[in-house]
Amino acid sequence: MDDVLENCLRGRKWAWDAFVDRYAGVIFAAVGRVLGRGRDRTEEAEDVAQDVFVRLVRNDFALLRRYDPDRSSITTWLTIVSRSVAIDHLRRRRLQAVSLDDAPPTTAPPEPQTPSTPTAEHPMELLTARQKLVLQLIYDRDMDPEAVGRVLGISAQTVRSTKHKALQRLREYYEKEGPP
Repeated sequence: MDDVLENCLRGRKWAWDAFVDRYAGVIFAAVGRVLGRGRDRTEEAEDVAQDVFVRLVRNDFALLRRYDPDRSSITTWLTIVSRSVAIDHLRRRRLQAVSLDDAPPTTAPPEPQTPSTPTAEHPMELLTARQKLVLQLIYDRDMDPEAVGRVLGISAQTVRSTKHKALQRLREYYEKEGPP
């Protein structure tokens, strides 16, 4: 690892300024290749390049600390990170967030729960509306994440993530409070 990068990781401002001067062109070029060229894309590319730098310094340079000079050059590694950030940006831009309350119904609402339904025993006020709906569709309707994603208009990975976060909240609750 070179002197500038080592001093960046120690929090030295001069080193960070030198790092930005040295690699801004690499990052901007990688972002530009993903976003495309054009006058209207320049400002967007600058914003995404800025996001790359923010990710590099976030959490005490956690991402930058993961760079391994034995696996690739810093230029190659920054190109990969920049492309990843730009692709994430395109995905966020493409997906429109719609509140579950405002979304048009694409399927019949879940059936009302009966007292024998296991989810009725859980402290559902801990969960968001989306988490409740995802759990109900997975466990009460026996749907897989791909089917839930199609119904809600979200990716299967988002369904899995939502399920995971809901179950994590319930676990934390039961660790503190104990079973009902």
